[in-house]
Amino acid sequence: MNIIIVTTPNSNLKETGFGSLQSCGHVMASITEAGHTCSLNLCRTKYDLELVVKRKPDLVVLGVKYMLIEMEENIWLSDFFSSHGINFSGSLKDVLQFDSDKVSAKVQVNKDNIKTSKYFTALPGEYRNESLLPFSFPLFLKPGDAANGNGVDDFSYVSNFKDFESKVLSLHNLYKQPVLVEEYMGGKEFTVAIIEDANCDLIVSAIEIVPPVSANGIRILGAKTKNDNSEVLMKILDISLIKKVKEIAVNAFKSLGVRDFGRFDIKLNDNNDCCFMEANLVPGMTAATSYFPRAFNIDLGMSYDQVIKLIIGQGIRRVPVKLPIPPALSLLT
Repeated sequence: MNIIIVTTPNSNLKETGFGSLQSCGHVMASITEAGHTCSLNLCRTKYDLELVVKRKPDLVVLGVKYMLIEMEENIWLSDFFSSHGINFSGSLKDVLQFDSDKVSAKVQVNKDNIKTSKYFTALPGEYRNESLLPFSFPLFLKPGDAANGNGVDDFSYVSNFKDFESKVLSLHNLYKQPVLVEEYMGGKEFTVAIIEDANCDLIVSAIEIVPPVSANGIRILGAKTKNDNSEVLMKILDISLIKKVKEIAVNAFKSLGVRDFGRFDIKLNDNNDCCFMEANLVPGMTAATSYFPRAFNIDLGMSYDQVIKLIIGQGIRRVPVKLPIPPALSLLT
């Protein structure tokens, strides 16, 4: 198969997809190891994407969701390649938007009776006093459209109205979006990696994430913790718990209409109920640190190369079978 990995400079993106150019290089090496012809394209302009189309690859592996274009609308890569009839990895744009918009993902899974944390959104000055808040403190505040822990820090946990107003203002000033406000849940935190393989079976791996204790005495999985790799990833030993965690992630996978692969964050509330938190549909692929490949390694003992081979399985399955030209016809061409 002729496979091209497409990524873009992502230092300004709130959602960095597979990760650095080096991470995309690791993906390319694994695809090549699996016996395919593979190249990596760093695209900066629409023209760069058009050059990829002209090469007519069997599969384009999308390392990011969209490309930032100055003074123009972002180009969603799934939309671009779909409009040109090019086969690509991962979900379609309308599904990928559940990754970029955490609230819309919660609304969708709620429709299918999948439990989430209680939540609301807030703008600066929208709530004039504590009595007007939809539910009481403690609360947890974060951007509604950022990934990788961006915007999440020790001040995300708020227990009074003054701190609530301050965090809403700072997040809104930085991200220019309504702030996602959730009930604070101090229970265990999990992430679940799912791949739909070439046989249309779901391969599911779940692990527990244990962040270090923060300055306010609670565990917060924010950008600094992720950048420092100071969290601990653990195998889930409780059989009944891992079953519940995987079940809610699989249900979310189906509810959101995810294609090929995705990673789902789950947390326990005070009643030990599993709650869907968010979906990551172009998850990080850094071999040593990203949750997606590490979940499969910790839970199922799978190597990085095995994981990458699996995530392109459905994409390869979508490649039309090229029938050989009959000898009589070949003489006429």
